Amino acid sequence: MTSDADDALTWEGDDDRPTQKPAPEAEQKPSLPRGWNAVGKRSETVGRIQEDGTVSDPAERAPLSTPMLLLVGIVGGIYLLYTVGWIIGGLTLQSSAMFLIPDVMYQVALWAAVLAPALWFGAVWVLTRRSASWVRVVGFLGGVLLLVPWPFVMTGAVGA
Repeated sequence: MTSDADDALTWEGDDDRPTQKPAPEAEQKPSLPRGWNAVGKRSETVGRIQEDGTVSDPAERAPLSTPMLLLVGIVGGIYLLYTVGWIIGGLTLQSSAMFLIPDVMYQVALWAAVLAPALWFGAVWVLTRRSASWVRVVGFLGGVLLLVPWPFVMTGAVGA
């Protein structure tokens, strides 16, 4: 009669086992949502696949919100009006400024004033890309206050 204890001490059938260790199963990677691609060594960083097949950086800023887009459009329109105001006001004052400063100096100052709103808009747009939204708003509104075309305001409304 054989007991279970005797079976546990025998080595019958050990030769039938394979001599090699089974290969470890491939490490299961966590599945990502459709359109996402794991990037980098061991996939610590994840990026969004664009339509052209490139992988975008998840740290990129989101597109402008609707209120910010409206503010940028309104401020851009105000700066365009300021540019026209500087041209009209500057050309109106040109005859009276000839007695004070040379013509070349006046032309340089006039065109610097005409370009100032566009340069201000571009500088705020580029320099506040990675900043908070309120910093961009303050930059745009500061330009609206600083770049007022005073020659047009003082002589354009009243007359020359």
